[in-house]
Amino acid sequence: MKLPSNKQCAMDGDGKKMDQAPPLRNPFVHVLKLTPLEKAKIALMTVTLFPIRLFIAAFMMLLAWPFAFLASVGSSENAVEPQCLWRRLVDIILKIIMRVMWFAGGFHWLTIKGQRALPSEAPILTLAPHSSYFDAIPVTMTMASIVMKAESRDIPLWGTLIKYIRPVFVSRSDQDSRKKTVEEIRRRAHSGGEWPQIMIFPEGTCTNRSCLITFKPGAFIPAVPVQPVVIRYPNKLDTITWTWQGPGFLPVYTPSEEEKKNPALFAINVRRIMAKALGVPITDYSFEDCQLAMADGQLRLPVDTCLLEFAKLVRRMGLKPRNTEKVLQEYGNRARTLEGQKLGLDDFAQFLDVPVSDMLRDMFALFDENENNCIDVREYVIALSVVCRPAKTLETIKLAFKMFEAAEDDAITETELAVILKTALGVTHLSVSCLFTAIDTEDTGKVTFDMFRSFVDRNPEFAEEYLHTEPSDLGTAIANHTNGFCPDFSPNDRDATADGLLKKHN
Repeated sequence: MKLPSNKQCAMDGDGKKMDQAPPLRNPFVHVLKLTPLEKAKIALMTVTLFPIRLFIAAFMMLLAWPFAFLASVGSSENAVEPQCLWRRLVDIILKIIMRVMWFAGGFHWLTIKGQRALPSEAPILTLAPHSSYFDAIPVTMTMASIVMKAESRDIPLWGTLIKYIRPVFVSRSDQDSRKKTVEEIRRRAHSGGEWPQIMIFPEGTCTNRSCLITFKPGAFIPAVPVQPVVIRYPNKLDTITWTWQGPGFLPVYTPSEEEKKNPALFAINVRRIMAKALGVPITDYSFEDCQLAMADGQLRLPVDTCLLEFAKLVRRMGLKPRNTEKVLQEYGNRARTLEGQKLGLDDFAQFLDVPVSDMLRDMFALFDENENNCIDVREYVIALSVVCRPAKTLETIKLAFKMFEAAEDDAITETELAVILKTALGVTHLSVSCLFTAIDTEDTGKVTFDMFRSFVDRNPEFAEEYLHTEPSDLGTAIANHTNGFCPDFSPNDRDATADGLLKKHN
């Protein structure tokens, strides 16, 4: 698989073309490389400065608790209560305490740009990008409500502080929780400013801030004006400490009548404005793609995998099946009968039972590595299996063996194994020679799935030792990296090495 150079423009909710391309970096992975001097500084500060900072931060939390407790006594989670003078005083005291806590934590200077709107003007504040627990700073600066897990209220000390800001609680045990949460947000948003503003991170997950991923519609379903708030961390070394550029309050965005009827369009347009203010691209990667990138399995997806782009197209085209196992088996059987016969775009559309479209062309181009206008549909089935079952690597490999294996011996060649694994990883080049030789101990030139599975059972970390990416065609010579992990290519980091510390965002 490879990302095509002539990728079609994506279409937004109202059918207009969007100026976006796949980001140069995987938004769900952050590579942090530290020099020996920086590592020495961290080691020194860990045993000297860190204990002092931790003590002050903990003391500030303890100091804030009685104020939050007294202000929360007798308050209702459902009824609007007047903001009396003493509660406003508690707000000020808590903001000061929290500011001291953040200062002790290393956030010395905060820059706030723009003017925060009143709750009656913008009941909802949408914050992006979301990249860290430190994004809680705007909450402590404004004492706005947030959406939180219901379990959070029972955490000692922290639960009292959370209840003080009167959040919208989400219960994992309640099957109707999502619907109730949306209704509660709508109820508060339409209160005419009587409730505190609600802060929402519409991305729904953490990224590395290289782009803005797809916004979830929850903040936009109430169809009320929102105020976009952008967060920047201008650190040269991105450890999200020491300095922090505070929230930038953009002008209130009032939805049009069309946007009120279409929350997805509302979200797209707000995201575009926030991306412009941040100077970053937008991408249709979403929280589901984060789950794909972070899924545990025998094969972990590399940083530059094409499967995130593939997953995005699958989602937008509605190709993700409800009955996953059944549909994948049907696709696998149909692909096997083709016996490696290559399909053109029209035949591919017929195989999927969808019309030819720009998005289908984009998907077709992912598998048309040689740009000869034909693909092996078995690769599509493998990629779809990974997207639908990211943690079930062996099930995907088993399905792939069924499609590729010869009828007389149920075995595959080294070339076929390379096709299977590079498709499962979403990369263009992959060397499997070492792995194939280790499995094919009798030097027959073929391996079966049972042989592969037996080898994996004996060597659960086989990918790290036996799989290596080959030099890619990205215009830069790169060294081999185990487990299919390639450098995180970004404009300022074309020579990344395996020495980087790989930080996965949860």
